[in-house]
Amino acid sequence: MSHAIRLEYRDVHRWRRPTEIAFWVLLAILNTVFNSVVAQIDHARVAAWEPWLWEWTSSLMILALVPAVLAVERRWPFRFDTWRRNLPWHLLATVPFCLVHVTGMIALRVLGYRIAGIHYDFGRWEPGIGYEYLKDIRTYFLIVGVLVLYRLWLLRQQGEARLLAEPDEGAPVEPVERPERFLVRKLGKEFLLNASEIEWLQASGNYVNLHVRGRDYPLRATMAGIEDRLDPARFVRVHRSYFVNLDYLAEIEPLETGDARLQMRDGVKIPCSRRYRAALRERFGQPD
Repeated sequence: MSHAIRLEYRDVHRWRRPTEIAFWVLLAILNTVFNSVVAQIDHARVAAWEPWLWEWTSSLMILALVPAVLAVERRWPFRFDTWRRNLPWHLLATVPFCLVHVTGMIALRVLGYRIAGIHYDFGRWEPGIGYEYLKDIRTYFLIVGVLVLYRLWLLRQQGEARLLAEPDEGAPVEPVERPERFLVRKLGKEFLLNASEIEWLQASGNYVNLHVRGRDYPLRATMAGIEDRLDPARFVRVHRSYFVNLDYLAEIEPLETGDARLQMRDGVKIPCSRRYRAALRERFGQPD
């Protein structure tokens, strides 16, 4: 049973980026087709191609703005414990979202109408932009909502790591300041993960991903905060976004820029910035 789950997760992880892109493209296509048919019914007196041009130009700009919304949500995560604090930033982000969407949409429509030999008139700017903003703020938060649900699904599938808390009574069986194990919650179950099994750690927004045997377990922490919890004899910081477990380090490849590229035992390559390269070489008795 556990073997089947592992294969399923690896398949999802391998195809995650193409699947995400395909999802947004498919969603845009379905939404555009539906809206185009409705617009064609509502505007029966215009040429048949015009409603399709209106909807496609709008959808193409929305699709182009999805990465920007992803970046904003990654910077100011919309979660149960942060949404009140981060909501103003997202409300502010809807303004440039709308302006870019409308400007690009109009430019594409002007181009399309010009190809057809017709002049395109958006109408008065003031009521037009207000109408578009009411639609765009809804679209923006719909995208954010999809991201939140997707993140919850990912956390449930891959599991979330936590630091062991101190017991209510008695002394802890292991040092809480520098834990030997992490608690992982996955699909409603909990199990312990030995710190020595962590191959490397990578920063990811407000999380630090613990990489273990092809899996990433997100731990809600900062790189500075987790650094104090790691065994310095085993873990070394090699980049502002990476720690590596020296037991799993296979090769250090110097680069002409002064940085280095680290190859782990499983073949994964990790960047090592110039700032941390000297300290890493000293750990192996090799002065830089």
